[in-house]
Amino acid sequence: HTVTGNVGIFSNYIFRGVSQTSEKPAVQGGFDYAHASGFYAGAWGSNVSWLSDFTAYTGSSVELDVYGGYKSTIGKSDFGYDVGAIYYYYPGDRNTSLSADTTEVYGALSWKWLTAKLSYVTGDYFGIADADGTMYFDVSASYPIGKSGVTLLAHVGSLKMSGTGNDVLDYTDWKVGATYALPRDFIIGAVYSDADADETLYSPTGENWVSSQVAVYLQKTF
Repeated sequence: HTVTGNVGIFSNYIFRGVSQTSEKPAVQGGFDYAHASGFYAGAWGSNVSWLSDFTAYTGSSVELDVYGGYKSTIGKSDFGYDVGAIYYYYPGDRNTSLSADTTEVYGALSWKWLTAKLSYVTGDYFGIADADGTMYFDVSASYPIGKSGVTLLAHVGSLKMSGTGNDVLDYTDWKVGATYALPRDFIIGAVYSDADADETLYSPTGENWVSSQVAVYLQKTF
């Protein structure tokens, strides 16, 4: 049995290429439980502003995620797999009948520092109705540079919306960055993210939420 935790301060919370805080800071943290058999579960939270910016919720400022699954290696190889589910919960008073709460199931294959993952939506997608079957596919890399403490990060993802007329929300995003390990299990990091999403649909307040996003952060694990 292993329990770990993390907490961090971020200049911007970027999720799948879209700022969740209108390019403003976020405090994030969570806990993870893992069993030697491969089963795991965890919870994670962050402040957000996008729901109140959309005027979909009144005073909603928190995202809480609960997830669990099973992961293991394939024989004695460098390949691994991960299957599970995640529930995104947004407390607050809604101004519409639609809820932003979202459930996804996912499966991933990994090789050393490279991971490919497919997430599949089982209902509405963050307040978008009739989105059952929406998929997000991404490939990410986390490559350590020897014993320097530097890890290079790269990511590319694609959102394919399900439902009549929802395809206008499709987009591809990408991200590059790096982290540096500090003493006492601290890391500092920086990422640059961009997406080809329609800004008029993803930036209702007139602010930039999707193009040329930058985040710097300080995080500690324990």
